[in-house]
Amino acid sequence: MKKTLIAAGVLGVFAMGAHAQSSVTLYGSLDAGIVYANNVAGHSAWIQNSGSVSNTYFGLRGAEDLGGGLKAIFTLESGFNLNNGGYHGETGFNRKAYVGLQSNQFGTLTLGRQYDSVVDYLSPLSAAGMGFGNNLAGHPFDNDNLAQSFSIKNAVKYESVNYAGFKFGGLYGFSNDPEGFSNGRAWSAGASYNYGPLNVAAAYLQLNNSGALGSAQGAASSDTNISARLQRTYGVGATYAFGPALVGLVWTHSQIDGLASLSSGGAASGATNGLGGLNLHTNNYEVNGAYHLTPALALLGSYTFTDGRVTGSSYGRNDPKWHTVMLATDYSFSKRTDVYLAGVYQHASGSLGYDATGNGISNVAAINTLPASTNGNQVAATVGLRHRF
Repeated sequence: MKKTLIAAGVLGVFAMGAHAQSSVTLYGSLDAGIVYANNVAGHSAWIQNSGSVSNTYFGLRGAEDLGGGLKAIFTLESGFNLNNGGYHGETGFNRKAYVGLQSNQFGTLTLGRQYDSVVDYLSPLSAAGMGFGNNLAGHPFDNDNLAQSFSIKNAVKYESVNYAGFKFGGLYGFSNDPEGFSNGRAWSAGASYNYGPLNVAAAYLQLNNSGALGSAQGAASSDTNISARLQRTYGVGATYAFGPALVGLVWTHSQIDGLASLSSGGAASGATNGLGGLNLHTNNYEVNGAYHLTPALALLGSYTFTDGRVTGSSYGRNDPKWHTVMLATDYSFSKRTDVYLAGVYQHASGSLGYDATGNGISNVAAINTLPASTNGNQVAATVGLRHRF
């Protein structure tokens, strides 16, 4: 059970006959494990890693009952590295930091740093974003943000109430650039429908000039793996539960035009030199599933085929491809604490483009959260412990 801290005194909330109540909840997820990778920048490596399966973070969320079905709400959430205690990317509340109003009748309106609609609606149906989660199963470069690589700053967000299983929402991230309103902005929209064992969702995200995203004038954080003039991502997904089993299908399409840089695992991909100004379009086809052998023991897996196309070079078109397979098992000691064993294999083929002399740039494997391999194959395995509070 989450630890709920009722603020002492609550500024005299019960004084003068007022009956509104305020609460603040401390929550989070801690994930630490040992990862083996057969090729990281040309060498095999044993790594103590934080967040290989689930993001490691802590947060505070609060609400004040204003009466009439209306609440004032806030959330402050920070992602960090459990190994050294350091923040990811920008310091402070680098995942979420917003305040807003929540109505039982009209929905929720919030302002501040928040995640986009692809994360809200599609990510929970993917292997990287579902309840178990596995960041290592994220799509190449997390090109669709299903693994929640970045959030949106300067954002106004609306989420509807639940209409018999149907929900929708949207977000707009201001660039805060006085010289160009659309330079560095972001916007997204999405919807989902739940009917018994069936969940379906669709979402859209657009980023303008994401090369400025890490700056004060950018809407998205510096944690993004992609920098480009224009990025559009959209997709659909569905999951269906029957008995102890769950199966899911997710398709996303990312159009990355005017590419400036790509990175994986916090390091620039060795296969992306010379890609500046080109266009990378990807289709990600994912099938995933989970099966509970017992209420405490689960088997999980996913397969993603990423079909890419690189254009914009005078030397011609390129067609990079990635195959990513994940298998895992998870054992829960309680509702809050579990241990896991997971393995991921990725095979990359084709070319990402041409260098300045016209030679093809070979595609290389780059499992999400890990620096790229030096060839087309990469294998990683992890064993770890996760605790939620």
